[in-house]
Amino acid sequence: MKQVIFYSILSLAFTLSVSAQSKKKQDQSAIKNMCGCYEVSFNFAETFQYAKDSTYVPSKTKHDKGLEWVQLVEDTADKIMIQHLLIVGSEASPYIVKHWRQDWEFENTDLYEYDHDNKWRYVNLPKNEVKGQWSQKVFQVDDSPRYEGSATWVHVDGKSYWENTTDAPLPRREYTTRSDYNVTTRTNRHEIVANGWIHDQDNNKVIREDGKEDILLAQEKGHNTYVKIADSKCKAAQDYWASHEKKWQIVRSKWDEVFARNKDLLLEEKVENKVLYKYLFDDENYNTAEEINPVIESFVK
Repeated sequence: MKQVIFYSILSLAFTLSVSAQSKKKQDQSAIKNMCGCYEVSFNFAETFQYAKDSTYVPSKTKHDKGLEWVQLVEDTADKIMIQHLLIVGSEASPYIVKHWRQDWEFENTDLYEYDHDNKWRYVNLPKNEVKGQWSQKVFQVDDSPRYEGSATWVHVDGKSYWENTTDAPLPRREYTTRSDYNVTTRTNRHEIVANGWIHDQDNNKVIREDGKEDILLAQEKGHNTYVKIADSKCKAAQDYWASHEKKWQIVRSKWDEVFARNKDLLLEEKVENKVLYKYLFDDENYNTAEEINPVIESFVK
């Protein structure tokens, strides 16, 4: 009888292990399905306002389109790195903008959560809290941190999606036009669909000050669609990455060194009246570790 129970437990453990591996492969496939060439639509609309100031002016509804190459940079058992490259200008004379980056890490316990005013708090999560989950780390165009959170990929009824709520700095479309709030609490949903994928967002615009309760200023809906097209349409971005990949690997390595300190991070907005990406996008003067590392370090308070 004891032997039967033992083999039953052993069989159950084996079944669960195989099931977990199968689930992880589904997760990896969903993440990598975000790679390729896409026609992208960016849509944002302010939905509800809570400002007590009668002169409050809501953000304008935004509709924009673009062509984007989503490059697979790293693909290991527990980490998948994806770089977005925006293609602007005419087809005859395209210009490539190194856009945002997303790193996916399996059962990751070390996160940097955005606080406010260019400060990120280092958080070490318990292993049991992230079991089976993937963290999504999102980076700015200069590979400095933006936001990250951990959640479970869900595969049900033919759908694959991942959803998480976390705090973030203001997006460029907002911080260039307004300064009446300083935190975006983002609910991000990435869903893989037949013709590409959807990045759905429900965002809170928050005023945050030390020692005070957060104030909700307004809410916003974001709906960005990535419709897959032939990879050949994004050849200019592929060529850019082939010639610039080594440089950005140096940049990432320096940031990895900063993140590995595992302590709260406070970054300067500007050094000598220049933002970080202005330095790093300068291909004439910033290409080697000797040139890149000191300038990144100068932004770390």
